[in-house]
Amino acid sequence: MIWQHGRLTAEVCTQRRARVALLHLDAARPVVLEGPAAVIWDLIDGQRSEQDILNELEATFVDQSGQMQVQVEDFLAGLEAQRLIEAAPGAAR
Repeated sequence: MIWQHGRLTAEVCTQRRARVALLHLDAARPVVLEGPAAVIWDLIDGQRSEQDILNELEATFVDQSGQMQVQVEDFLAGLEAQRLIEAAPGAAR
């Protein structure tokens, strides 16, 4: 799956993008991402596949638990459930 930022998602970030605050325009509360979560947000660009994102994370972070793929999939599913991301045009599910 290829994801893109939701069209109704507002974003505010620190200068170094270490923290990102997100708000879907129909939501009551913002979501704040830090660390690997903020890195994943930056990798969601409408071009990279989930596997591309996972590959970049594995090159950056040590997967001590052996669960990185599941964690990334769950995180992306959570962002989708909050309507912060959506499938990129033409992306297969």
